Amino acid sequence: MPHLTVVATFTAKKGKEAEAKAALSALVAPTRAERGCVNYDLHQDVADPRQFLFHENWTSKAELDRHLETPHIAALKARVAELFDVGPTISLWTKIA
Repeated sequence: MPHLTVVATFTAKKGKEAEAKAALSALVAPTRAERGCVNYDLHQDVADPRQFLFHENWTSKAELDRHLETPHIAALKARVAELFDVGPTISLWTKIA
């Protein structure tokens, strides 16, 4: 069965780039330790440091759903309005080739 690929993007508020980067970076280690996580990679746009992107792969939608209910994701959700103008924008993908 193919993995479920997730692309999640965030736009930090002007002046909040460092705080946003820290908050998003704090998700990486606990998420990578979760069951079903194949990869969980955080990227920052070279041209616009306010833009962040997670590229993730999960073994199933159920494992992704479980991830979205974890305490570390809840902690980020509580800070979204403080740190981000836009986000998260989440899209789900399936590899076909």
